Amino acid sequence: MHTEHLQNVTFGRVAAGWLVAVAVASLAALAFISLGVFTEEASLTDTWWSVVAVVIGFFAGGFFAGFRAMQAPILHAAGIGVMSLVAWFVINVVVSLFFGGASWTGLTPELAVGLLFAQFAAAGVGALLGYNIALRGKPGLSEHEPVEN
Repeated sequence: MHTEHLQNVTFGRVAAGWLVAVAVASLAALAFISLGVFTEEASLTDTWWSVVAVVIGFFAGGFFAGFRAMQAPILHAAGIGVMSLVAWFVINVVVSLFFGGASWTGLTPELAVGLLFAQFAAAGVGALLGYNIALRGKPGLSEHEPVEN
């Protein structure tokens, strides 16, 4: 993959892709609430629909970053996933400082790791599709070969 260099990754594109991912995931969750898929009581079904909303959102965020950057789609997708870790850390620090007794009760460690892997995978597939549509006009999951001029 000839474009996969850190010099081809910009913080602005990663941040924009992450913001698109969070917005689309929130929209998907709102759509699931309006369809009555989410219930008042927490259940295993709600957890799976939450994962679906996250995958939809991070696919869209990866697609956005890959389409806009047209370089280093996998590194942009990895940056979007790392940005989730950074945001999660900052939110946990702020909550711990201002609300000492608060804790995340609905998210098990296994689900947290699964969500992170799902974010990485969905953003990666989305970034490759966006990259290929931007450069070749057709979807695909591989980078094109360099063209000599």
